Amino acid sequence: MTEQGTAGADRAGGRPLVWIPRPVHEDAVARLREHAEVSLGHGPDAATFDEVCDRVTAILLRTARVDGDMMLRAPNLRVVARHGVGLDTVDTDRAHELDIAVTTTPAANTRSVAEHTIALLLAVRRGIGIAVRNEGGDVRSSISGRELSGATLGLVGYGRIARDVAAIASHGFGMRILAHDPGLSDTGIRDAGAEPVDLPTLLTDSDNLSLHVPLVPATRGLIGLPQLRALPRGAVVLNTARGGVLDEAALLTAIREGHLAGAGLDVTAVEPLPADHPLRAEPSVVITPHVGAQTEEAMRRVALEAADHVIAHLG
Repeated sequence: MTEQGTAGADRAGGRPLVWIPRPVHEDAVARLREHAEVSLGHGPDAATFDEVCDRVTAILLRTARVDGDMMLRAPNLRVVARHGVGLDTVDTDRAHELDIAVTTTPAANTRSVAEHTIALLLAVRRGIGIAVRNEGGDVRSSISGRELSGATLGLVGYGRIARDVAAIASHGFGMRILAHDPGLSDTGIRDAGAEPVDLPTLLTDSDNLSLHVPLVPATRGLIGLPQLRALPRGAVVLNTARGGVLDEAALLTAIREGHLAGAGLDVTAVEPLPADHPLRAEPSVVITPHVGAQTEEAMRRVALEAADHVIAHLG
């Protein structure tokens, strides 16, 4: 154990303290209170990190950030439990140096994000955004949607969420599913219900493209203007993974050129996307504010799983 970890074990004393900087499901808070003191960073009795850093044993993190400086100021910190999948808000290198565990909940929100991906695809393909913005006018003659049945869905990345998207799209709508994931064998992709292809083939053969990869150096800007132009004319692009994987300036260009029929975005490089961002003015682009996992069922599952991770590190 590192010097920090030893100090934490020696100084903790009494009940451990869990700091939760943003609201999580009340069932998770109740479960944690059976094992530890809980300090909430919201509400009328909100506690800031400065007020608890000397005592905090665990942080259950939803959307806030935990950087290396915070870790250094928390000598008793043993675990940062991420309420979700991504680790871009946690200094994992410093956590490793200080022997602080970092956990995620990779499976708890899978179905919710998958359903949201399909919802975005339907909204774009059926012109729902355009129809809603019409505010009662007659646009029936100008909206011509496309059915999903028989169309091809290309998935970049084929993890849990992408596989759920594939299952809904293939079984529910009769879509052909292509997948590209360098981390999986062709047999693994095929056994999980998709046709394995390389990225160039996936792009040229996909009427609809959906992104399901983490934001890491290798995937930043993975889909730019050359990739978008490689898609068939009239294709739709979906991103419910991470902003930054898709070049949004290139997306805007491809839509304005008429090459793409539209896009559905739940994540953007800057969140929230500024009100004056030009993508917001495109009627064929449906934008939601990173709410793919925001269902009651998923929020409870994610919070309880994160709470269990905390409890496992308190002993």
